Amino acid sequence: MRAVVFDRPGDESGLHLGEVPTPAPGPRQIRLRVAATAVNRADLLQRRGSYPPPPGESDILGLECAGTVDAVGPGATRFAPGDRVMALLAGGGYAEAVVCDERVALPVPAALGLEEAAAVPEVFLTVWLTVFSLGAARAGETLLVHGGGSGVGTAAIQLGTARGLKVLCTAGTDAKVQRCREAGAAHACNYRTEDFGARVAAVTEGRGVDLVLDSIGGPYLEANLRSLAPGGRLVLIGVMGGKSAPLDLGLVVRKRLQVIGSTLRSRPLEEKAALCADFELHALPLFASGRCRPVVDRVLPLAEVAAAHRVVAASEHFGKVVLRVS
Repeated sequence: MRAVVFDRPGDESGLHLGEVPTPAPGPRQIRLRVAATAVNRADLLQRRGSYPPPPGESDILGLECAGTVDAVGPGATRFAPGDRVMALLAGGGYAEAVVCDERVALPVPAALGLEEAAAVPEVFLTVWLTVFSLGAARAGETLLVHGGGSGVGTAAIQLGTARGLKVLCTAGTDAKVQRCREAGAAHACNYRTEDFGARVAAVTEGRGVDLVLDSIGGPYLEANLRSLAPGGRLVLIGVMGGKSAPLDLGLVVRKRLQVIGSTLRSRPLEEKAALCADFELHALPLFASGRCRPVVDRVLPLAEVAAAHRVVAASEHFGKVVLRVS
């Protein structure tokens, strides 16, 4: 089968199509004929050599995909050949076929095409895990999302709004700020030209937000903590801006704050399976009703994977960049 390969870690110019063995499904696994996959920043990190796959997982890039089941392994009963499925992967999505445990696969809602569905698993499950499971967000609370124009950001705006949260966000251009508002954000600001901490204070009348979802890390730590209301939670899902920053423990204690770190890819299969089951029960119906829909910035053929990585690296996209596989 065809898959995206690279000979050594480096920039996107090293990505190219190559021939690799077609995987066979093992116990409780299904094999998907991949229609589309999507680009995540984790793929860029892996390509550079700084984010290897978990032991035993495919070293092919790609943390999510959508396609059609074409084979099932021993003991797999959730899906049958021909079913439309979207899957959360630890690797392997940039290929014509991929195997995964049936418990981390979800039925594609009838309202979505396969290219749209490929943009769902990684970001929407990340938001479900961080905002609603770890962050324990409840209807009526306020959520601040950094990078509102990203895949995770657009998913957080939609899921948060659908679940009764008031969503604030930051974005890097005025155009993205406007699109965040159109997507459902109650307030959005350009972090390049405005102090997001001051905006949060203004729109919450000094109270602060209940939850912050952040992928920047160090440079935002102090402002994030000061932007939280008493009892607030900061959930870190990345450190794009830096890994270190001074931490005012007195502020954490006085305001009874929680700082929570999370990754999804390295979690044990059982945890991912439980997350997918909870998402299928409580969030997947939002896609059928039209309240949630992945935001796809553009769809490129798999052969243009290098161009797709350049778009994501430069943050030129709003939502997700999808790769059409077949």
